[in-house]
Amino acid sequence: MPTFGILVGGGPAPGINGVISAATLAARRRGSRVIGILQGFEWLMKGDIEHVVDLDADAVSRIHEQGGSILKTSRANPTKDPANLDRVVDALGRLGIDHLISIGGDDTCFSARTVGAAAGNHLRVAHVPKTIDNDLPLPPGIPTFGFETARATASGILAALAEDARTAGRWYVVVLMGRNAGHLALGAGHSANATMTLVAEEYAGAKVPLDRMARAVEGAILKSTAEGRPHGVIVLAEGLGECLDPADLAAFPDLPRDEHGHLRLAELPLGRLVRDRVAQGLALHGIKATMVVKDVGYELRCVAPSAFDQEYTRELGAAAVASLLAGHANVMITRQNQKIVPIPFEQILDPKTGKTRVRMLDTGTESFASAMALQTRLAAADLEDGKSAEAIAGVSKLSSAELKSRFFG
Repeated sequence: MPTFGILVGGGPAPGINGVISAATLAARRRGSRVIGILQGFEWLMKGDIEHVVDLDADAVSRIHEQGGSILKTSRANPTKDPANLDRVVDALGRLGIDHLISIGGDDTCFSARTVGAAAGNHLRVAHVPKTIDNDLPLPPGIPTFGFETARATASGILAALAEDARTAGRWYVVVLMGRNAGHLALGAGHSANATMTLVAEEYAGAKVPLDRMARAVEGAILKSTAEGRPHGVIVLAEGLGECLDPADLAAFPDLPRDEHGHLRLAELPLGRLVRDRVAQGLALHGIKATMVVKDVGYELRCVAPSAFDQEYTRELGAAAVASLLAGHANVMITRQNQKIVPIPFEQILDPKTGKTRVRMLDTGTESFASAMALQTRLAAADLEDGKSAEAIAGVSKLSSAELKSRFFG
C-alpha cells in the first residue's frame, strides 16, 4: 500500500486545505494511506513521529472552503543541519511514507527537494506551489495558489481606505506584504486604483536611498493635490526594504532573520520611514497632510479561498497524487493551459544559489506599463509649460526651477 505524507511549510495562504482535501481523497480512492504531518518539518527534524494524523474522507470533508491549514505550518528548515536532514529522512521511513506532498513557497520547495535527494529511491516528492507573494517560477501568467484570493482581499481593503481618505481628507501609506516581489502590491493597488504603487522591481536590483523612494511618493502627492485630489492611498511593496541603501538600514542593525536567512521585513518600519521623510518634503511645498501608515499582509493569509482558488487547489492536490503514482518524482505540480504539467526541481533552481528561483515582476510587459500609466506619478513633462505645470506650481511654495531640481535634478 503506497503511503502519502502531506505537510505544509512557510506562511499560510488561502487554499491550503483544498490541496490537503483533494490529495487525501484522490489517494484514498486509489487504496493508499494518507498521513498528515503537523507543523511542516518541525517535528520530523527532531525525529518525532507522534505529531501526525491519519487523513480520510471524513477528516477532510468541506475543508476546501476554509482558510488556514488543518495541518498547521512552520518555517522549520531541515537543510541547514545535516543531522536534522537525516532525522527527517529517518522519520519519514519509520512512518512508512514513500510519497511526500509538500505545500509551500520557494523555501519549502527547496527543503522538499533536499529531503527527496537525501532519501533517494525510497521517497518520491511532489511540491505544490503556494504563496500569496506569487513569486515561484511558474510560467508567465500562471499564479501561485492563494495569490488571487489575497489580491482580491487586499484590493477591497485598499478601496475602503481610499474612500476613507476621500471622506476624511487624508493620505494612507500602505505597506503590502511580499518578501521580494511586488506582484501582490501592484496587483491589489492596480485593482483598487490606488494613487501610486511603488515596487522594488522599478529599481532593477539597485540599492536605493530612502530619499529617492520618498521623493517619488512626495511627487505623487503633489501632483494629485494639484489635480484637485488632496487625498488617496500610496501602496509600498514590502520588498522595497530589501533594496534600501544599507546606510538607511544602519539604524536597524538588529533586524531579525527567519529560519531560511531572510530579513524579517515585517519588523522594518518601512511605512513610517517613508511617511516621515515625505512629510518633510511636503513641508517645503507648504502642504499640510495627515498621513496614516497601515501594514497589510497577515490579514490576507487565512481568509477563505475564492472559487478560483478552491478549484485550482483541488486540481493541484489530485494531480500531485496522480503524478507520484504515475512514477514522477522530485517535481513541482503546475497547471498550464488546462493541463497538469509536473516540472522537475532541477528546472526551477537558480544556478547561482542552488535554491529555488524567485519570480519577480516583469517590468517589460504591457501589463506592467499599463499599471504604471494609470497611477498618479510626477513626470518631468508635468513641470514643463502648460496647465499641469501651472497647477503644480500653484500648490507649492517652490519655484518652477526648484521643483525641477528637486524631482529631476
